[in-house]
Amino acid sequence: MTIAELSEDTGELMAAIGRRACDAAQGLALAASADKNAALKFMADALRRQRSTIAAANARDLAVAESQGRSAAFLDRLGLTPARIEAMAQSLEVIAALPDPVGRIIAQWVRPNGLEISRVTVPIGVIGIIFESRPNVTADAAGLSVKAGNAAILRSGSDSLQSARAIAACLGDGLRRAGLSVDAVQLVPVADRSAVGLMLGGLDGAIDVIVPRGGRSLVGRVQAEARVPVLAHLEGICHVYVDASADPAMARALTVNAKMRRTGVCGAAETVLIDRNGGAPLVAAVAGALIDAGCEVRGDADVQAVDRRVTPAQESDFGKEFLDAVIALKVVDGVEGAIRHIRAHGSQHTDAIVAEDSATAERFLREVDSAIVLHNASTQFADGGEFGFGAEIGIATGKLHARGPVGLEQLTTFKYQIRGAGQLRP
Repeated sequence: MTIAELSEDTGELMAAIGRRACDAAQGLALAASADKNAALKFMADALRRQRSTIAAANARDLAVAESQGRSAAFLDRLGLTPARIEAMAQSLEVIAALPDPVGRIIAQWVRPNGLEISRVTVPIGVIGIIFESRPNVTADAAGLSVKAGNAAILRSGSDSLQSARAIAACLGDGLRRAGLSVDAVQLVPVADRSAVGLMLGGLDGAIDVIVPRGGRSLVGRVQAEARVPVLAHLEGICHVYVDASADPAMARALTVNAKMRRTGVCGAAETVLIDRNGGAPLVAAVAGALIDAGCEVRGDADVQAVDRRVTPAQESDFGKEFLDAVIALKVVDGVEGAIRHIRAHGSQHTDAIVAEDSATAERFLREVDSAIVLHNASTQFADGGEFGFGAEIGIATGKLHARGPVGLEQLTTFKYQIRGAGQLRP
């Protein structure tokens, strides 16, 4: 049966995927660590063996995107270089080497009546991951889900579907070789947009949580329509605050890296705030470094006065996710002004301070209410792999269950195990 034929009855297709995922999740929840780790290593091996197939599929996706006039940032997110394919394989191996998050005793105590109570980690069940133009999410999401004992239903955007299918075939091969159900990782094989709506409805109770990875329109739809819990962030409006105490060389290097390393990722800096007490030299150093690196700088009047290459910023530029080589610069009244600006314009994703004064840095870390807050480090470290999680499914900015990079620990929940000796409640 072809994909076109399957799309004629997407509802039946998705219901079947949900049923198979539930069955697979029950078995995977009880799987031995050695079996899960073997599957991850086999997946990595398959990615390496099939790298030419994956690259060819990705080339087809890129050709379509280029013909549609997609932006350079979009093409960067979509592209799979040999290094990125190898990074996917290595990520799976790192996940395999991490401790099994399932069955860990979080807390344990004994009541006066002799009841022994334990809080123990268990898999969530079935994770639905909806993503757009990042085909590497296919491997990252599957690897984390399997290690945490969850089945995964992956829905790729049409832009990356060919790449995702090639990667998913390798993941299935790894599961099969390890003796685990291939239904533990299923890629929705159709581009039919109704599949997203069906997943948001929970597939008749099959899906336990949804994780969206994509732009504002996708995440906004998921948050508005989902009938199951969601782990997501709407936008990555990340700030770098450069304090007057900052080392100028560090400030230049960090702001350029935070913006320009990869402009299309959610951890890319979108606004730089500069302490008024640093004066024109600090503003000139930061703005000049960004412009020299090829970034368009949109600044307020104070920034424009220092460097004529700066274009005037509109109020809407502060609080905008450019996802491109464009950044907004603003002069603020010290750390208090920076914190006030971030509260008004940030998205509680990732914010950084560059400062040598430890008291100022600690105040920023304490008072900025974002999922990730950094001192003297680039915002591009907002990544589960950089946290030592092996990989991530996404960055969650909510305040319940998971916050920050969603890795193994965040893909488990817990239950209480109580052991007694015949106690009766009076």
